[in-house]
Amino acid sequence: MNLKRYFNVKKGLGVLSTADEKGKVNAAVYSKPHVIDDKHVAFIMADRLTHANTNKNPYAIFLFKEEGPGYKGKRLYLKKLSETEDQELIAGTCKIEYAGSICEPRYLKKTFLVTFRVQSVLPLLGKKTSR
Repeated sequence: MNLKRYFNVKKGLGVLSTADEKGKVNAAVYSKPHVIDDKHVAFIMADRLTHANTNKNPYAIFLFKEEGPGYKGKRLYLKKLSETEDQELIAGTCKIEYAGSICEPRYLKKTFLVTFRVQSVLPLLGKKTSR
């Protein structure tokens, strides 16, 4: 599956789920990931619970429901690889996905670019699909 093409074409709602070291789960609405390649994605994260959880437990799931009727979409099973606070890199990554003032430095203070390895991709409903 070509994740870059998929997320460039599809509109919808994304939810990133994480858990802390004790398994306490959190889910947060997130925009589509920045797709590096079919095995790596990144998210810009504020210094909040989701980010804190990724430092305690590297596993996460990104659920994406496509806009429209029915339940089409993807589930990305992820493992955190790295993060950076490099504001230039974060702003540059933001500008790839979004236009406008949202990528201004004042909005990106205390943010992190968190990179994950995509371990598997499943449809929103049903059995595992190949990548």
